[in-house]
Amino acid sequence: MEAYLDNAATTQCDARVAETVVRVMTEIYGNPSSMHRKGFEAEQYVRNARTTFAKLLKAQEKELFFTSGGTESNNIAVIGAALANQRAGKRILTSSVEHPSVSQTMDALEGMGFEIVRLPVNEQGMVTPQVFRDAMTKDTILASIMMVNNEIGSVQPVQELGAICKECQPACVFHVDAVQGFGKFRIAPKAMNIDLLSASGHKIHGPKGVGLLYVKERTKLRPIVFGGGQQGGLRPGTENVPGIAGMALAAELAYDQLEDKQQAMYRLRDEFAKQLSALPGVRVHSPGGREGAAHIVSAGFSGIRSEVLLHALEERGIYVSSGSACASNKPGISDTLKSIGLSKEFLDSTLRFSFGVYTTEEQLHYCVEVLSEILPRLSRYARR
Repeated sequence: MEAYLDNAATTQCDARVAETVVRVMTEIYGNPSSMHRKGFEAEQYVRNARTTFAKLLKAQEKELFFTSGGTESNNIAVIGAALANQRAGKRILTSSVEHPSVSQTMDALEGMGFEIVRLPVNEQGMVTPQVFRDAMTKDTILASIMMVNNEIGSVQPVQELGAICKECQPACVFHVDAVQGFGKFRIAPKAMNIDLLSASGHKIHGPKGVGLLYVKERTKLRPIVFGGGQQGGLRPGTENVPGIAGMALAAELAYDQLEDKQQAMYRLRDEFAKQLSALPGVRVHSPGGREGAAHIVSAGFSGIRSEVLLHALEERGIYVSSGSACASNKPGISDTLKSIGLSKEFLDSTLRFSFGVYTTEEQLHYCVEVLSEILPRLSRYARR
């Protein structure tokens, strides 16, 4: 049996989405900026996609911009907002558990003279509203907090944080990295006091290389890429029409009967977490209930290095992650795991199991069976 349990890194593209991408790539291949019929046909796909996302997010079409993925969306949002609002102050709030596309962007801004305040999280990996409120000052120009942590699945109280942001400092721009939340939760940025929101196609069974950035009307944002003036000049360059069309369809499919899908995945998560916790030397780090996302389970295996266990599972056709795929080429202990206060025995002995619409109960049972078989053998060689 094969069990792909690394859906937080990327998902299998839905066959219907792949078919759409190929058709648009081979038949609707005009440049959407061209003034002839082929260009108009391509532009229509971009417009239709923008309409789709506007309905899903309860936003205006002019507030939506297409990018190359979540990393670019986060960079445009964070750097663009910081540069556009720096005359009002240079204080920026973020959390200690952000994705590298935000945390490393904050490092770059710090080098440019901005004051970056990295808020601590509780043992569940969440920024508490009181910590966020206490950190807000009149010179805070930007706050960037992810919706769902990509390593342990903590769901941040972004709606409450957004309300606090606007109450304490109405001019402060509130950005939410929703790459792991879009397609998993209903999101209405305006109602949640979100000014900027990032999403990605390949996390929702769509194509890679395409993302979305929501920019609330009248939010000050400076472009960080320059070129042909497409998309109002905020994100110039020829639009990835096949990718945009594919992501729009993937989003429609993700949100179709979303609540039923959520319930089914929560049941899978809870049973899997329960079975993992019953194994000797195993600790589940992810929050339970609705404080944790339905598609991510992080677990530590005492004394067994993550990489060793990952490859042992791979030999049995089980594919998981030792953390964020975007940081996998940078060895070191996860900031997220350190931030939630894990003991040393689990810091480099943790794996992430993440689910998608194709994940089955049988695959998860198989994973637990294999773990129960190989953990005693691997633990014999555990570090003392």
